Amino acid sequence: MSKADLLRELHHGKLLVLPNAWDEESASLVVEAGFPVVATSSAAVAGALGHEDGERAPWRAMFAAAARIARAVPVPVTVDAEAGYGLEPDQLVAELLAAGAAGCNLEDTDHRAGGLVPAEAQAERLAGVRAAAGEALVVNARIDTFLPAGGLSEEERTDETIRRGRLYRAAGADCVYPIGMASAAELGKVVAGVGGPVNGNTSAELDLDTLASLGVARVSFGPRFYRAGLAAMREGLEELRRAAGMAVPGAGR
Repeated sequence: MSKADLLRELHHGKLLVLPNAWDEESASLVVEAGFPVVATSSAAVAGALGHEDGERAPWRAMFAAAARIARAVPVPVTVDAEAGYGLEPDQLVAELLAAGAAGCNLEDTDHRAGGLVPAEAQAERLAGVRAAAGEALVVNARIDTFLPAGGLSEEERTDETIRRGRLYRAAGADCVYPIGMASAAELGKVVAGVGGPVNGNTSAELDLDTLASLGVARVSFGPRFYRAGLAAMREGLEELRRAAGMAVPGAGR
């Protein structure tokens, strides 16, 4: 069984939990903890490379980081490829496969024009990726209707998410990811309306048991662990500053 086949199979059964990594060491920690797949976070990878999220990091550097992660671990790696960096489907797939990816996330935010890519145009792009990849990649189509960039009212978001989810699945996506959904009732409607594997995220109302009960196939955490590490370092440095009797930076100006 190929790594892509294994990753695809893991979408059908017990909830697939994907802690997101950003470098070789964080990916190795995910595997050591017993998780069967490593997912990358574009925000975390870009941050570690000194860039902001949203396709602001050079795409070659992002794929190079993904390749280092894939070489470091024996399990499937699914790469957060943002919106595809403007690459044509054939080149995007070639870069992902060269990096050792078994899967990818592709989002429908338009980082150049702003807002969302029209649903039909995004579905056509996903169909191109599927045609180029065959079964060699598991494609997770992120739906950004619940993000501010979506520009939708609360009344519109759920129906548009379902519409996009159906289009993306019909175009060949293995899974859809309505990122930012925090309501169990709304997410349940999306899972039922799309009728295929859905990637969720946790919230105050959505713990792992609730996600599993709703029929969610997988859950990911984005840059949460990366940011938690920075927060822990910030706290530790503050404690060290106080212990050393150092003045607060900028105090007395």
